[in-house]
Amino acid sequence: MLIDFRNTNTVWASILVETLTRLGLTTAVLCPGSRSTPLTVAFAQHSQVEAIPILDERSAAFFALGVARKSGLPVALVCTSGTAGANFYPAIIEARESRVPLLILTADRPPELRDCHSGQTIDQVKLYGNYPNWQTELAVPSLEIGMLRYLRQTVIHAWERSRFPTPGPVHLNCPFRDPLAPIPDPAVTELQSQFQAEDFFAAVTPASVHPLSPAPLHRIPYSDWQACDRGLIIAGLAQPQNPKAYCQAIAQLSQSLNFPLLAEGLSPLRNYAHLNPYLISTYDLILRNHQLAQHLTPTLVIQIGELPTSKELRAWLNTYQPQRWIIDPCHHNLDALHGKTTHLRISIEAIGQWITTNKTQNQTVGAGFTDNVVDKTDNVTQPTLIKEQERTVSPQNPHYLKKWYDAETQIREAVDKTMAEMPQLFEGKAAWLLSQSLPPGTPLFIANSMPVRDVEFFWSPGNTEIQPWFNRGANGIDGTLSTALGIAHRNQSAVMLTGDLALLHDTNGFLLNNKFAGHLTIILINNNGGGIFEMLPISDFEPPFEEFFATPQHIDFAQLCLTYRVEYQRIESWQQLQQLLSSLPSKGIRVLEIPTNRKADATWRQTHLSSFVVREP
Repeated sequence: MLIDFRNTNTVWASILVETLTRLGLTTAVLCPGSRSTPLTVAFAQHSQVEAIPILDERSAAFFALGVARKSGLPVALVCTSGTAGANFYPAIIEARESRVPLLILTADRPPELRDCHSGQTIDQVKLYGNYPNWQTELAVPSLEIGMLRYLRQTVIHAWERSRFPTPGPVHLNCPFRDPLAPIPDPAVTELQSQFQAEDFFAAVTPASVHPLSPAPLHRIPYSDWQACDRGLIIAGLAQPQNPKAYCQAIAQLSQSLNFPLLAEGLSPLRNYAHLNPYLISTYDLILRNHQLAQHLTPTLVIQIGELPTSKELRAWLNTYQPQRWIIDPCHHNLDALHGKTTHLRISIEAIGQWITTNKTQNQTVGAGFTDNVVDKTDNVTQPTLIKEQERTVSPQNPHYLKKWYDAETQIREAVDKTMAEMPQLFEGKAAWLLSQSLPPGTPLFIANSMPVRDVEFFWSPGNTEIQPWFNRGANGIDGTLSTALGIAHRNQSAVMLTGDLALLHDTNGFLLNNKFAGHLTIILINNNGGGIFEMLPISDFEPPFEEFFATPQHIDFAQLCLTYRVEYQRIESWQQLQQLLSSLPSKGIRVLEIPTNRKADATWRQTHLSSFVVREP
């Protein structure tokens, strides 16, 4: 515990930091600047905080997002006054949309130096609009004990709001008067003699912040689900802190209902395939056969989290409008299709635990939940089981599950055979090869645009326990490299799959190389432009397509890597790539560039993605 009694600002900032560390903070990302000096000094000198200096604010924010996403705990992000904080904005949007806890601390000038052209001053109050979970401006630092208590409790509340009821960013605007440096001030001597640190911080522990009570559970119609003979589970993109428990819970639900499970590639489910015998990975390709898609129409869909990326799947659901139940504990609206939907504000793990408990107690799974009751012993809302005699369960139709299983088997075999025999450097094969070649448990960050879609199309199920990571909150390409480095920092050796434009958009992330602890291999699909635009109608209009949409940059990545002292290799064959991935290094950053033909790859997709279904199951 360290309270810096040199002056008013050092006392204030060190109490702020000490409060955060007692709540559980371990990492702070600090951008250089003058006005944030008290915060930087406090974080940098605290023995329990890993303080990481990063030059570029946008890169810093995405790196912090990556660290927070991996750990599940808030990361502090500090900058000086002026436009510095504006560069955090893209990562704050992503943090809100993808539910990542961040604590944004923007230093500011005091009120008397605003709106008077005092320099490096903008309006930072509510700088990030409605994206933070909570935001406030702290008082100007003071030595009065009541104000120090106010600071402590405000920081506790900020920590809580970054985590509950739904994780996301919190913004504290922090004004400081001069002197900003830790210049000694005799005025703090009296406070130092009276300050009882252990008493002041006695109640500040991780246990002092409790989750908010869960939102009241809706009626969970388990009996209705079990009675349905054309039910389906769709598991969308997910980055759970405990991927195995997440996959086990979904497996329990799927097998207890005998529902096929459509599993997004940006989910750990495909990498714990042994847990889920009803897993369907080729749904996008299956649904391209419109006659077969009609035969597979469900009457009921249980959606776990957000929908998968697939446009084919979304269009199919939108066309047939089945009743949908969305299982997710967050308070967001997760129905982008505006269908016949009921949100169930509960985690899939809670439902999986309920199923396990009933099996353990030899009760019939399927008894279902009914209206909520409050357990008066702990005031936690609990589901109540419907009595066995009240159940009405009709026999399930095994043919619906078999139709999906047969289609999956046929198309999976066709995709795997096609990919295995493909000699050319087609960018989609990179995603398939990663599913076959990465060491078990490898953290894999997947960039937006075509990489996420290639993973959904081609990623083959297995038991590798690979954990996919991504920025699909706002779906932008900004911060790709920096986020991946944040995921990989002090983690198992990691891999990133990215296109050339996404990497170029964040090359300042390479400046992290001298502070980065761990290893990241970057699989760079270089098709010299935006490959995803080749899949859109605008690609037929030339000009302006190539110059203004594909935007080729003609970059020599070997020279770029040399500038940043990053290892580089050009990939000439799939066998070479497999060898380089079989055992990942433990330190540093390396780029493995796969040169591809953007237009040839787009033509291949247009020709082949709809041709894998040869016969109906």
